[in-house]
Amino acid sequence: MTTKQRPIDPLQQRLGKPADGWRASLYAIIFESDTPTGRAFDLALIGAILLSVLVIVLTSVQPIAARYGDWLHAAEWFFTILFTIEYMARCLCVQRPVMYARSFFGIIDIMSILPSYVSLFIPGAHVIMGVRILRLLRIFRILKLTLYIEEYGMLGEALMASRRKIFIFLSVVFLIVFLLGTVMYVVEGPEHGYTSIPTAVYWAISTMTTVGFGDLVPKTDIGRTIASFMMLLGWGILAVPTGIISSEISHRRGQRPLSQRVCPACLTIGHEPDAHYCKDCGAKF
Repeated sequence: MTTKQRPIDPLQQRLGKPADGWRASLYAIIFESDTPTGRAFDLALIGAILLSVLVIVLTSVQPIAARYGDWLHAAEWFFTILFTIEYMARCLCVQRPVMYARSFFGIIDIMSILPSYVSLFIPGAHVIMGVRILRLLRIFRILKLTLYIEEYGMLGEALMASRRKIFIFLSVVFLIVFLLGTVMYVVEGPEHGYTSIPTAVYWAISTMTTVGFGDLVPKTDIGRTIASFMMLLGWGILAVPTGIISSEISHRRGQRPLSQRVCPACLTIGHEPDAHYCKDCGAKF
């Protein structure tokens, strides 16, 4: 009988765990969720994030803000200071704090506390603190959904690999909406609400994306014909980015390296991380 090895988080591997001392103990609590203290810390963090987001939501409700404004403001700063201490602790307990600060979660962490301090100089900036909801992505690690994290990383890699194709696609779309918007400006004119080319391009974008707010409507037969063509064209255009990204994901799935997980019975390697039985002999892991 073999013990299933705990998967190593690539980010944690790059950050570096201190060998011993108080930093190693703090690292185990903050970054490792497979220990009782680490799991308790992560669950408490999730609760604090949810409460802080709730405070932000309640602050935006005028009747509640008028009655409990002082309490909500105090709670807002309590969570800001709490998350500031947490961020500093994360940077202190890793061997490469700059790498953590530049990582995805590091950027989200700093963005979740900066608006409160910025609001001291720019009133209203605290509203941006809704970005704290993104910190809930840590729940994937807390629940040990390693496969979800892997798929999330694959999606990000596919988006990065497809960025040139998507940029070219968006450039073509922009040319189309600019051209047809200009034509609509000439066909409909200011008397039908198309007061300028930018306004006509705005109409073309809302029509091409099948949004159709209805604030601008073509009145002439030629204008309706152009609008109908753009609506039909929009259906096909919206499917292009999905095809590009799906193709890249399929390509990366085919290039995914085989797992080194070994069957204890027949010693066959290459099993999926979540497999419970050997794909060759059927032995239970």
